[in-house]
Amino acid sequence: MDQESMRRSRRSGGRAGRHAVRSAPLTEDIKPIRPGMEGGAYKPLSETGMQRIHEAALEAMEVIGFADAPESGVEILTGAGCIQEEDGRIRFPRALVDDMLAKAAREVTLCARDPAHDLQLSGNRVHYGTAGAAVYVVDQENREYRESTLQDLFDAARITQELDNVHFFQRPMVARDIEDNFEMDLNTIYASCAGTKKHVGTSIFDPDYVDGCLDLLHHIAGGEDKWRERPFVSNSNCFVVPPMKFATESCRVMEKCIAGGMPVLLLSAGQAGATAPAPIAAAIVQAVAECLAGMIYVNAIKPGHPAVFGTWPFVSDLRSGAMSGGSGEQALLTAGCAQMHHFYGLPGGAAAGIADAKLPDMQAGWEQMCSNVMAGLSGLNMVYEAAGMHASLLGFSLESLILGDDLLGQAMRCVRGIEVTEDSVSLDTMKEVCLEGPGHYLGSSQTLELMQRDYVYPAIADRLSPKEWAEVGKPDLLEQAIKRKREILDAPRKANIDPVVDNEIRKKFAIHLGAG
Repeated sequence: MDQESMRRSRRSGGRAGRHAVRSAPLTEDIKPIRPGMEGGAYKPLSETGMQRIHEAALEAMEVIGFADAPESGVEILTGAGCIQEEDGRIRFPRALVDDMLAKAAREVTLCARDPAHDLQLSGNRVHYGTAGAAVYVVDQENREYRESTLQDLFDAARITQELDNVHFFQRPMVARDIEDNFEMDLNTIYASCAGTKKHVGTSIFDPDYVDGCLDLLHHIAGGEDKWRERPFVSNSNCFVVPPMKFATESCRVMEKCIAGGMPVLLLSAGQAGATAPAPIAAAIVQAVAECLAGMIYVNAIKPGHPAVFGTWPFVSDLRSGAMSGGSGEQALLTAGCAQMHHFYGLPGGAAAGIADAKLPDMQAGWEQMCSNVMAGLSGLNMVYEAAGMHASLLGFSLESLILGDDLLGQAMRCVRGIEVTEDSVSLDTMKEVCLEGPGHYLGSSQTLELMQRDYVYPAIADRLSPKEWAEVGKPDLLEQAIKRKREILDAPRKANIDPVVDNEIRKKFAIHLGAG
């Protein structure tokens, strides 16, 4: 065999070897990315900046205080050391903040019904997932918006179960086809748990609904004791109405959820330029002050109760006042909030991945990737609304959720960063290739070894050459997402709730989702 033939053979063999390696399922120990990888490399705030935000937040809590606490909240907070003054507002002495920070949980495990999907929240560990309260679904095939339904919510949960890079499922849309609010809350929990065994987050509309929701969760868990041992649903709680007012009914919901053993997301969602100050730093100040008040509230009830420090300030387009979730300012807000979570050493979450674009197009791509990457690099523990969200949180797209899995895979690879080790900078392979070998690295043992350990490959995105793309019929990205959606939803349903338990639930509760 002549030298040219040998080179062609080597190239062919290397290509075949790479294809064989890439086609094989990855075992957990060699996956290049996984939930909870450490971020924290990106820091838009200086140490001085964080300290100034902290001092301003303390002053806001002590001087401005909070209105509209429920009677139970007044009793809880004043019992912990807060002061209710003549204007009715609750004010927080600075020393109390330090005392309660010492009692707060520094590490939180958000359990899943499948322990393989448990979320370990501490330090700079990053997890991406859904969230929101969209009232529309993006009908990609007809390029229109329609009201979201319980079936859509269930479908989103089923899809999320199949996506490696979407680590949790917080309710992303509202079941608009259920008029009764209590039945909506029950069915939201049911549909979410029936669709996925990953951790679920949801809101509860009224404190009177909490007992019924917990009863449903006890059935799914197999008893109250098993639920309390591994609570797999958290309460997303908007306990404040920015600026600096408690949401009276939501606070009462939070109190009952804590008593029921449910983790809580303390969610402050001011909008810069509207319900929060326009300066990015000041918007963070208000969100931090509000969430510190929530942290004190929680730990005054039950020290160390699992809570996520949910600073979620949003951005306004100041020309119109409309929300601009896909802006660079939003990405900076979220990353800055993540730094403040680390400043306090508390598990935290914030919003990223929101598109103002109405459809999964190029605008959506840059909007979703920009904030997701910055959130991950900042080490945000829980990146909410990371996939599927359009129209500034008004619309949710199942196809965008599927495409988001690829997007988040690339974002998480950025979070992982570059490992510089003795092996990774060794010249042995370079010497072999340059001095003795074919002059390229395509078939080298090092390349084959690192193909899966160091590199992330998209499931849907297209990396074909123009010639190859034409040869396979010029596949369209959105058509591929629609195809994948149909494959998941047309497959037989998985019994994520035991059939016997499911039958008991249907006898006791008004479940609107058809049995599958």
